[in-house]
Amino acid sequence: MGSLSIVALILAAIIGHVAIFHPYSGKSVPRRALFQSTSLSVFFVVAELVSALAFAMLLWATVTESLHRSNSIHHNMDYKCPTAKTGLFGGAAFLALDASLFWLVCQMLALNARADYLDEDDTKGEYGQVYTSEADGSKV
Repeated sequence: MGSLSIVALILAAIIGHVAIFHPYSGKSVPRRALFQSTSLSVFFVVAELVSALAFAMLLWATVTESLHRSNSIHHNMDYKCPTAKTGLFGGAAFLALDASLFWLVCQMLALNARADYLDEDDTKGEYGQVYTSEADGSKV
């Protein structure tokens, strides 16, 4: 389970990077323009740090558990003996969840930065704009 968690965290970080830097619809945005947004810069750095810390803690707990199991002197594996610190693995799992959420926020901020750079308008209309077909309550 620890190895699977590490792989999932690495995939989430890779997908987060691709989602931020990959051009959409053939429209590329320079990195400098993306990171003019202070909030995107801050969330990107926090996502990187939290991902690295979660990776280190997951790796530590997984390696500790693996070493304990391979070097066990007990012949009965059902013996109730303390193994890797459960708090360490739980904290690493919580940080991995936080990292994926930070990557999601970075994706949303990158979409805003792209829209600002490319001067894209909202295709849904202006705020407060009401069509006559909606005003009388009937649907056309």
